[in-house]
Amino acid sequence: MKTLKGLAEEHHALIASDSTFQRKARILQSLWREELGYEPAPYRDRVLGSSVAMPLAEKEMVNFLDDDICCVVRKVLGQYEGNDERVIKRDRLFGNLLSSQPMAFNLFARLKCDTNLATKCFRSLSPDRIKRVTTVEFEYSEGRGDETYTGDHSAFDVFIGFETPIGERGFVGIEVKYHENLQDKKVYEHKRYPVVAGRMKCFDMDRLGVFDQGPLHQIWRDHLLVGAHRWHEKNGFADGFFVFLSPKDNDACNRAISEYRTCLSDCGTFEHWTLESLAETISKFTNNPWIAAFQDRYTNFAKVDRLLTT
Repeated sequence: MKTLKGLAEEHHALIASDSTFQRKARILQSLWREELGYEPAPYRDRVLGSSVAMPLAEKEMVNFLDDDICCVVRKVLGQYEGNDERVIKRDRLFGNLLSSQPMAFNLFARLKCDTNLATKCFRSLSPDRIKRVTTVEFEYSEGRGDETYTGDHSAFDVFIGFETPIGERGFVGIEVKYHENLQDKKVYEHKRYPVVAGRMKCFDMDRLGVFDQGPLHQIWRDHLLVGAHRWHEKNGFADGFFVFLSPKDNDACNRAISEYRTCLSDCGTFEHWTLESLAETISKFTNNPWIAAFQDRYTNFAKVDRLLTT
């Protein structure tokens, strides 16, 4: 019987610092690459199975599940051509199979192309708030760097605009995670953060200090961005909420979300959806093979488990 470490070594997916979930996710992406017949990319003094080398990865759009998704990716890239390079890093987008950014395109690009399908899915998930989806956008913020929003360069991985049941404007700001453990050491500070937090009236204001470090910091900044958009006078939003999207077995994300909830006095603008549940919801409303391909690539960890028992 194989060990997880041995399986990772076999598929060029062994990174010593990976958690158990991260290791499984890296192996799963390595298996997907092998099924497509691509060689792993060079990594330090070896190769890494969860990546494909540039420029081949970009030329052949390896990271994306079908041509329609590729088309959306190209259009979004065109919007940022010559702009802030922090928005979209091409090596991560095209060559890193574990990256959550290409995964977001693989999950939401077809919903952008078909807002009727998007409406069915999101209305099913939030029937009291969503009547009709009007738009799906990527790496979106009305106020990137704008002092009247949060003053930083945060953006939603995915932005869902919708019409409420009484015909008003609303939106969902989504942060997408896959293998990440939320241990990014980079911390941002801005005088607007406590101002926006106070206006949102959903935080325990005596506990804001816990957001200044560790895994809660990015969640907080993205949640604040929802408040900044919802109550900004030029937007006219009657509703808006933040969704943190991650795999059900990503323990680091689950722990962070559990801790984050203890700092909220009102959860009306915050939800945690699992990647599996959202994909399953989408699959109920379409027979397109894309969503099954998505599930097989990103959430079919039974593939890894089977290899451990052979």
